[in-house]
Amino acid sequence: MSQLLFSYGTLQQRDVQLATFGRELHGTADQLPGFHTSMVKIEDPQVVKTSGKSHHPIVKQTGIAENSVAGTVFEVTDDELVHADQYEVSDYKRVSALLSSGRTAWVYVDARA
Repeated sequence: MSQLLFSYGTLQQRDVQLATFGRELHGTADQLPGFHTSMVKIEDPQVVKTSGKSHHPIVKQTGIAENSVAGTVFEVTDDELVHADQYEVSDYKRVSALLSSGRTAWVYVDARA
């Protein structure tokens, strides 16, 4: 079964996709309304090595419709979603969210909020 996964950060990178899913994903542009982006320092050395970045974007819900985060929606399998969960550090949690397109997708948001 396929799932929709919205990415606004490193899961959009080809190298991260190959390391996480074993394939390059192809998606469509979309927006996540009612959220804003900040950065979080990544402490997991394996994630930093995979992404090539020590700081990753992270989103927090604002409830303000004018706030919006641009990203990409990918179709992934249930197994690939588990791999994405393993890639994301504990600062993130996966939630279901309504996108500007009207589609509902999984998105990793700030677990500390």
